[in-house]
Amino acid sequence: MRCNKRFVIMRGLRKTNLKTAMARRLPPLNALRAFEAAARHLSFARAAEELNVTPGAISHQVKALEVHLGVELFHRRNRTIELTHSGEACLPKVREGFDSLADAVERLLAREKIATLAISAAPFLAARWLTPRLQHFVTAHPDIDVRITASTSLIDVRNDGSSGREMIANPTEDADVAIRFGTGVCPGFRAEKLLPVSVTAMCSPRLLDGEHPLRSPIDLQHHALLKDDAVYFAGETSDWDVWLQAAGAGDIETSRGVRFSHSALALEAAVDGLGVVLGNPMLAASDLAAARLVIPFETRLPSTFAYYVVCGEASCDRPDILAFRGWLRAEAERSMSVSAR
Repeated sequence: MRCNKRFVIMRGLRKTNLKTAMARRLPPLNALRAFEAAARHLSFARAAEELNVTPGAISHQVKALEVHLGVELFHRRNRTIELTHSGEACLPKVREGFDSLADAVERLLAREKIATLAISAAPFLAARWLTPRLQHFVTAHPDIDVRITASTSLIDVRNDGSSGREMIANPTEDADVAIRFGTGVCPGFRAEKLLPVSVTAMCSPRLLDGEHPLRSPIDLQHHALLKDDAVYFAGETSDWDVWLQAAGAGDIETSRGVRFSHSALALEAAVDGLGVVLGNPMLAASDLAAARLVIPFETRLPSTFAYYVVCGEASCDRPDILAFRGWLRAEAERSMSVSAR
């Protein structure tokens, strides 16, 4: 009994699948187009003019459709045609179907027109400066999709053979524009200075009080000097040595302290009160504004390096890249104005 029951169920499923397949077996699209145009104009000649074929071709297509459906769609008069009841019943759904197809194609074409702008940015800058401001660019340019990749990889150029676009390439991602910290010397690319960098000491406000309060740079001898992978000054001398020398505390030993692999980690450690970090206050703006960090001393040194916007020579003047570069410049000017206060 179980086998018989299973056979009945499977046979029922086959019949259902067959009916579904038959229901989706549509008449030829050209025949439906001919019918819809002829029904709209009530004229084979005008339908032929619209579809750029002969009236005979329209008549042939409509006749083939009638044979396929097994119904008559038009009454043929001497010089006119009229829809039959079957034709009138069929027309609204056929027209709706063509409208849906046209809408689908328009949506596809509109989507293809949206440009995708691939941006590669140094991780700390991407997280602390670029991403919080990006909504302004997206709102101003809804026709541009933006893809952000955080990377410090070295850059090279390659041509995208499918579109002819010149891309900035490295082993992990491709980009139209890269924002990098360095000297701006990028052979084969156009590099535009975006953000100059200044460096100062920052710490938790808790370190301003306590057993060894920070009153002058010499007081740093009692606190951990936090270090990270960033290099702000060219040369063999450490960044802390350069800054302490400028601050009048060059005798402090800088080999001690805690080292982190990333600037973001060092900054968080400073927020937690682990020690004093040397860094770019522009990228710590939110922590400074919220008083999670403070700048205890006035000494602020310009870095040897800066942030640069880098793009291929052949693509730098592309409209979407021009728009992004212009927006970056405006945001950088605002940031420097706020930082200078």
